[in-house]
Amino acid sequence: MIGVIGGGLAGLAASCVLAARGYGVTLFERNPWLGGKAALLEEAGFRFDMGPTILTVPGVLKRIFAEAGRELDRHLELVRLDPQWRSFFDGGDTLDLVESTETMAGALEGRRPGAGSGYRDFIAYATRLHAISERFFFWRPVGGITDAIGIKDMLRPAMLSDLKALRLGRTVAGTIRGYVPDRNAAQMLDHFTQYVGSAPDASPAVLCSIASMQVHEGVWYPIGGTRAVPLALTRLAEDLGVVFRTGTGIARVVVERGRVAGVETDGGERVALDAVVSNMDAVRTHDELVGGEAAARFRKRRAYEPACSGVVLYLGLKRGYDHILHHNFVFSRDPHEEFEFIYRKGEPAPDPTCYVCAPALTEKAVAPPGGEALYVLVHTPYLRPHHDWQMMLPRYRRAIIDKLKRTAGMTDLEERIAVERTLTPQDIHRRYNVLNGAIYGIASHGAVNGAFKPSNRSPDLPGLYLAGGAAHPGPGMPMVMMSGWIAADALDRDRRAAA
Repeated sequence: MIGVIGGGLAGLAASCVLAARGYGVTLFERNPWLGGKAALLEEAGFRFDMGPTILTVPGVLKRIFAEAGRELDRHLELVRLDPQWRSFFDGGDTLDLVESTETMAGALEGRRPGAGSGYRDFIAYATRLHAISERFFFWRPVGGITDAIGIKDMLRPAMLSDLKALRLGRTVAGTIRGYVPDRNAAQMLDHFTQYVGSAPDASPAVLCSIASMQVHEGVWYPIGGTRAVPLALTRLAEDLGVVFRTGTGIARVVVERGRVAGVETDGGERVALDAVVSNMDAVRTHDELVGGEAAARFRKRRAYEPACSGVVLYLGLKRGYDHILHHNFVFSRDPHEEFEFIYRKGEPAPDPTCYVCAPALTEKAVAPPGGEALYVLVHTPYLRPHHDWQMMLPRYRRAIIDKLKRTAGMTDLEERIAVERTLTPQDIHRRYNVLNGAIYGIASHGAVNGAFKPSNRSPDLPGLYLAGGAAHPGPGMPMVMMSGWIAADALDRDRRAAA
């Protein structure tokens, strides 16, 4: 019997893959719902996705369903969004990100001569990085560069070219500006790193590959919201015989003779298991559930920094806005100031970038007729000891609302609000059992090591496997689901090798 700790997207993905390959699986979830951050808020006829709202790389989901011989299209209805998002800048400038590289290049060329060819070259470079990632990084347990690139790989003649393309030591921000000098366009492209909750001027150039993934696989909206994704995975897991134990927290991982032997629940029940996949934050898994020498080795290997947190405003509007798209970014006046505050000073940015999702433009059922279930996310630092968001929220809410009025043209926003709810970093920390309120697990900072998260196969404790945003390959809906697949595949390979 295999145990899965945590019923987020990664835990559900791992459960489906393991069950499809013939294992008995029990999934333990502390909360009464499954899906982790992909939860739902419903009030007064409005329906809000509480966590992720952008779905990219649907091929990951297709691969998980294919494990059970199922076609994703029969279980989930996806709508392709193009333009992918609209960008608003101080001073009244707007810019739409469209899927077609040629159309986008034409739009940028009209803004600044030469910018179009620069964008084409950037997407070509990002596509090269994505191909390298597919060969060495994705769909396998990786914890560092030696896991990604083995001795045999180093002997290949093409390896030197691949290493050169990675631009080790270069950052995302520096790389983008080498291709696209237009200030606002570069700020828009920088924001791909916000999928992983990290600063573009501190993240490795390889993360530019995110741009290629989005251009070539698109941006999608699941009918029913992103909440429909964990619901579809839950139904698949149920069909495959996975046992769900919601409302059951795990107090510790039981270790005997140097390997995983089971878990102990918060209620004191001991459950014997052959192996465990933890969808809990990787750092907290070791500190709170494992402990001992294994946790000490994990901590000694590398100091992991939490990714950023965030404030979310859920605004049920009596009337929607015609000038926005399904996805929108309302950018800060100065990205350097913004990232300095969030990632280095550890304080909320005075003029933040706001991500705004308006799903009623695609699915009217999320709001009463004519209304909108507006979702506004602003990134903040991960929790510091002096942060008290009960005290900080009113002032920061004011800063967010003022930003939307000033830069996104939502001048009468407050008059349109019928329902308002919030989520703060402290709420995120308590609700989802993450590290210091981090939405995206572990930060991707460091020009070389920033691309690497803890391996899905624990090198410190046999029988322990890691999945989720704080494990390889990192955060974001497709990546966390891929992490669940990788953890399950590594476990399966180890069990077969030992048989």
